[in-house]
Amino acid sequence: MKATGGKAIYGASVGILMLDARFPRIPGDMGNALTWPFPVHYRVVRSASPNRVVRQGAAGLLDTFIAAARELAEDGVDGITTNCGFLSLFQDELAAAVDVPVATSSLMQVALVNRLLKSGKQAGILTVSGSTLTAEHLEKAGVPAGTPVATTEGRREFTRAILGNELELDVEAARQDNVDAAIDLVGAHPDVGAIVLECTNMVPYAADIRQATGLPVFSIHNFIGWFQASLVPARF
Repeated sequence: MKATGGKAIYGASVGILMLDARFPRIPGDMGNALTWPFPVHYRVVRSASPNRVVRQGAAGLLDTFIAAARELAEDGVDGITTNCGFLSLFQDELAAAVDVPVATSSLMQVALVNRLLKSGKQAGILTVSGSTLTAEHLEKAGVPAGTPVATTEGRREFTRAILGNELELDVEAARQDNVDAAIDLVGAHPDVGAIVLECTNMVPYAADIRQATGLPVFSIHNFIGWFQASLVPARF
């Protein structure tokens, strides 16, 4: 048996472009390495704060993200993702900049989820910031026009703590914000047959949302699990 080299990093097939943040990343959060059942390789994109990316459209950050993506690819990852659904804005540019697959946003699942549902049903989106999730974000992710959206914005804890980059997070209050927003989504749109979580920080509450609504919940966690399984197929 002979081993072949060529990479700086081995065993971490997925590279994650991380926002520059300091809020608590509890288990389930994409930025907590314990969330993943496989190794991942992180790269923090300096100056890409949650507020700048989510509320300011990631203005002026494209070149910085491209440089970070290229560094991940040079390190040896086999695919790249990001830890913010709003980075769907950069999907095309990042995919064009590297020679490995790129999956920027959980929102990319919406069109596929729609195909899984019976006629008359559609996916709904839960986002951290409904006021700044634009038609461009959705279009770049391939989300059909008219897709229902609900948000944790304006509630007690979750959006304020995440986008404010606060050093403390009331986990139970954040959980309730997510559950309440999901219930509102389903109440306002009876045709919603599944929920897609835009925000990667919502993953810790996915099971609670599922229990409260009775609907399938799709997140960055299951999306990147699928992504990674294509990069490192199981051997039987």
